[in-house]
Amino acid sequence: MTTSPQPARLTVLAGPTAVGKGTVSAEIRARYPEVWLSVSTTTRPPRPSEVEGVHYHFVDDATFDRMIAEGAFLEWALVHGRNRYGTPRQPVLDHLAAGQPALLEIDLQGARQVRETMSGARFVFLAPPSWEELVRRLVGRGTEGPDERERRLATARVELAAESEFDHVIVNDEVSLATDELVRLMGLATR
Repeated sequence: MTTSPQPARLTVLAGPTAVGKGTVSAEIRARYPEVWLSVSTTTRPPRPSEVEGVHYHFVDDATFDRMIAEGAFLEWALVHGRNRYGTPRQPVLDHLAAGQPALLEIDLQGARQVRETMSGARFVFLAPPSWEELVRRLVGRGTEGPDERERRLATARVELAAESEFDHVIVNDEVSLATDELVRLMGLATR
C-alpha cells in the first residue's frame, strides 16, 4: 500500500524593497533544488535582466484583472502605488500537496493575505542591518529613478514597522548567513 506524501509547510519570506529577498531566495534554490520557489505574476514591465516565467510572469492589466476575477491568486497587491503583483494559487497548493517545501517571496500586503488563508504557513521577515544600508542597496542596484526610489523607500518605512507581525526575523547583513538562518527555520538538511 502506498501512502501519499505528507503535505509540506509553506514559508513566506517578506521584507522591504532592496533588502535582498530575491538574492536569499535564489541562494535557497541553488542549495536546495527541491524547494519550490513560487513565480509571481506582475503588471510591472521586466527589468533588462529579468526572464519571463523565471523571475516573474509579466502580464497586462486586463489579464491581471481576469485572474483576480477567476480567484487565481493566493494573494495579490498593488505595490509602491504603481504595479500589481500576485501569487498564483494552484501551483502553491499542488507543490505543498506533493510534499515539496515551498517558498513565497512577497511583500507585506501579500504576506498578510496569505496569513488569512494559510494558517500553517511560516512567516519570515527579512530585515536590513540598518536604514542607511537599505538606501545604499536600493540606490546601488540602479534599476529605479529618483521618483521610484522615493516611492519604494516610503513603502519600506511602513514595511519595517510591521516586522513584529512575523514569526521570525532574519537580518540580512550577509547573504550566506541570512540564507543559513532561513534554511534552519525551514528545517532543510544542512549541506
